[in-house]
Amino acid sequence: SVWISSELKGLNDDCEHFESFPPGHLYSSKSGGFRRWYNPPWFSEAILSVPYDPLVLRRAFENAVTKRLMTDVPFGVLLSGGLDSSLVASITARYLAGTKAAKHWGAQLHSFCVGLEGSPDLKAAREVADYLGTVYHEFHFTVQDGIDAFEDVIYHIETYDITTIRASTPMFLMSRKIKSLGVKMVISGEGSDEIFGGYLYFHKAPNKDEFHRETCRKIKALHQYDYLRANKATSAWGLEARVPFLDKEFINVAMSIDPEAKMIKKDEGRIEKWVLRRAFDDEEHPYLPKHILYRQKEQFSDGVGYSWIDGLKAHAARHVTDKMMFNASFIFPHNTPTTKEAYYYRMIFERFFPQVIF
Repeated sequence: SVWISSELKGLNDDCEHFESFPPGHLYSSKSGGFRRWYNPPWFSEAILSVPYDPLVLRRAFENAVTKRLMTDVPFGVLLSGGLDSSLVASITARYLAGTKAAKHWGAQLHSFCVGLEGSPDLKAAREVADYLGTVYHEFHFTVQDGIDAFEDVIYHIETYDITTIRASTPMFLMSRKIKSLGVKMVISGEGSDEIFGGYLYFHKAPNKDEFHRETCRKIKALHQYDYLRANKATSAWGLEARVPFLDKEFINVAMSIDPEAKMIKKDEGRIEKWVLRRAFDDEEHPYLPKHILYRQKEQFSDGVGYSWIDGLKAHAARHVTDKMMFNASFIFPHNTPTTKEAYYYRMIFERFFPQVIF
């Protein structure tokens, strides 16, 4: 028999074989298999080469954000102070006043940020919140708070991927605080880096074909990494996260742009996500301060505070011995952990999901 669940924990005590339900697919019991229904033009990784028009891109993203303002519950925006979340907050604040949501919950937007004391994200988020006039909520956590939450985090997000766990933990802690305030929905900036090649390694893209292929690959893997984090870290507390960058119509517009326009070219003053930054660089009615609009990418797990990752590595080193690492390939023959931090997360994961091999 075939059992299907939205979460692994609904199956792991009863099933023998596991596989993930691929996104954009449907399952037919008649044919006994999966069929992909989501088939946009970019999915085949073909290059569409539509000329870049900043106003078209701007309108498409504004539509994606305003579409998500339909709500009958208290809501806010996640604001890290980086480009993506700041743009989401700016557009939401700009268009909120005329919506039904504003009549129910007030026209002043609530924004939320999390970080270690003195982290880069907190400083930038505070500045953006002041600029936009949002009701700003800042949550602090310590490295020990994060370590104490690891078991709950791994149980809820159902992965042992290092980067995902590092970033999920602050988000998990923040979601608990947000829900305690009575807020039930947040709008987030997830997905932009995958669509526009925002990660710093995109500087090394040799040509537009490779650049485009890598953005396609990153989008297709979102359900295993960043969107897995955004979805499950918030859902653990009954908080809904909405992601306008992953609006299907917006993705179609953004992925049809000639990848040559997305390429990073320092000699021409084009940094990562240049097409998105330029689309919202409005001198007459600015969306954001210039230095925020052109702020360089921070990994979320770095932005919450640089001592966060160092603290995690130190904690793992105290709990995983050199002998354990020497025998890692015998204990975990599949996806053998290569660092003590990875081994530590894997031990916790195996405790909750011992039968599962991913």
